[in-house]
Amino acid sequence: MHTRPHATTPARKRRVPLWDNARWIAITLVVIGHGILPLIAEDDVAYSVYLFIYSFHVAVFVMVSGYFSKSGPPNARALRQILTDIVFPFFIFETIWTVLRWALGGAFEPDYTTASWTLWFLIALAVWRIVLPYLVMLRYPLLIAIAISIGAGYTESIDATLALSRTFGMLPFFVFGWKLRQWQLTGRWLDLPSRVAWRWRAGAIALFAAVLAVMPMAIETWRDLRLRRFMLYDESYQAIGYDEPWSGAIRLALLLFAMVLTVAFLVLMPRRATWFTPFGTATMYIYLLHTFVLFPFRETGILAGDQPFWVLPAMILFCIGISVVLSLKPVRRVFRPLVEPRVRWLFRPEPSTATGTLVLPPGAMPPRPEPPADPAPGSPHPSADPPLPPDEPRPGA
Repeated sequence: MHTRPHATTPARKRRVPLWDNARWIAITLVVIGHGILPLIAEDDVAYSVYLFIYSFHVAVFVMVSGYFSKSGPPNARALRQILTDIVFPFFIFETIWTVLRWALGGAFEPDYTTASWTLWFLIALAVWRIVLPYLVMLRYPLLIAIAISIGAGYTESIDATLALSRTFGMLPFFVFGWKLRQWQLTGRWLDLPSRVAWRWRAGAIALFAAVLAVMPMAIETWRDLRLRRFMLYDESYQAIGYDEPWSGAIRLALLLFAMVLTVAFLVLMPRRATWFTPFGTATMYIYLLHTFVLFPFRETGILAGDQPFWVLPAMILFCIGISVVLSLKPVRRVFRPLVEPRVRWLFRPEPSTATGTLVLPPGAMPPRPEPPADPAPGSPHPSADPPLPPDEPRPGA
């Protein structure tokens, strides 16, 4: 009597607290940056904090996305994830913003080529994931990504349409995240003794302290240089006011500086689980939902003009509270159909087709050549498919 072997389920991958900590703190900085934006026109302190945050926080968010992106040939599961995790939420939330603007008295003008507020990231993320396997086939993907970013700033034809300006401009951060994983630095960092880790953290603290100190010291210079607009990566150099040939050097300096700050940011992240570590799994909920909470502050002018000194710290604390609340399980349960739509009814029961991944009409493929009349005895038939390597899956398997 033969017994059937027990089916073994693959072990669930263990989450690394370091990355969940980095995810949540990075997205919280995104919320803070959006929350204090109305204050920066009149408040130099708020503008200094804003520039400090924007010097690295978006780079961290994009870098983490690149770190966990696969560079191999996409399979059916990976393509489906792009649809369910990125494309469908974009259309859902872009439609919500269109209806909201119409309900508030605006015109009903659906436009899926120009992303509303923060939705540019979904378009860019979809493009980055699709392009990454092709880009990493080249010898120097990070240098090529930097060249693309700098070059994109010289043409005004690359604008906010389909978020192309930010997609090209921030591509180096995404590739940099992928490179960090190839260098396998996470395991080495987690294995370092605490005393050694704190030496690195002391350097990171000193770096951030210097950046935070320099921002208010030269605040008028940053305003004159239009540094904020450079940090957004959504305009050409000429649109910002720079038509000199060396304008790309400013973007290059900002790219390299942001990469250094992202590494310093990761060095400062707790390596063990903390009270906010579970919140790191809810970053997309925070990203997509926090804008609706901050929308009144952005559109009504409540924070316009001179404000008391306590408004800035109060707004920072308020934004941290938003990030915490939107990370809670009840909130995620309510908004899961919008943020993580499954729409199983929309997918084919089987991703494979008779011709592979594409369904071709009859007669689209050229006819196969006729085999020779008398093949040599014992030789394989010329029309037969060549044998597959041992590790290559059989067609249709």
